[in-house]
Amino acid sequence: MPHVAHNGIETFYAAHGDGPPIMLIHGAEADHGMFDRLAPHLASGFRCIACDQRDSGSTRNPADEYPIEQLADDVAGFITALGLSRAHVFGTSLGSVIAQHLAVRHPQRVDRLVLSSAIRAGQVMTDFAPETAARLATLRADPIANTDALAAHFFPAAYLKDHPGIFASLRSPRTPEQSARRASLLRRRYELDLSTIASPTLVLVGAEDGLIPPAHSLSIADAIPGATSRVLDGVGHVGSVQAPTETARIIQEFLK
Repeated sequence: MPHVAHNGIETFYAAHGDGPPIMLIHGAEADHGMFDRLAPHLASGFRCIACDQRDSGSTRNPADEYPIEQLADDVAGFITALGLSRAHVFGTSLGSVIAQHLAVRHPQRVDRLVLSSAIRAGQVMTDFAPETAARLATLRADPIANTDALAAHFFPAAYLKDHPGIFASLRSPRTPEQSARRASLLRRRYELDLSTIASPTLVLVGAEDGLIPPAHSLSIADAIPGATSRVLDGVGHVGSVQAPTETARIIQEFLK
């Protein structure tokens, strides 16, 4: 699990399997470890590459704020630094926004695109779920004390009952400075014309997503030419963790 130098940063990543490459782009709370359950189910047919974003996991970056476009450029530079011309891309939650920008800014680097628990680029949570946004802002002020309340937005109650501590295990440790930069990133509005995405696209939605309303995520498929969508019954915001086998099966069918 090495580092790769590019774009003025050193990106840490984990790679599993053989075959066509698929980049796995994690959400706001996590790092590459959120794909530890999903990657083994994809590794028989694909080379799964999960990298840490700026201020996440073991990636090393300057102590400057950055926009979402920079994170998309980072992924494009990372693909090139690995010696690849292009790759399939799977982005979940915040990772889905990065993936949308990547597909528009660097279309030559993206083969097929999978957006999971997706947030529509150009919108922020206060636009489509203002009450959830306000509650999350309060809970994230003390994420340790509020772990259980935060977890309820990411996983259905029945799954949390059977998997205590699952949400805490997904959170990437961050310094206060790193957390502040990530919070600033989430507050900004980044306009993007989704109709310019040319990559074949699949939008994956958890029917029980307690963070992003399923209807909001499904609207992304309507905005991208030719995009398709699938809804996973009983699944919350983090399908790659809660339902890795089913998520992998759908991804494989789409990519092949």
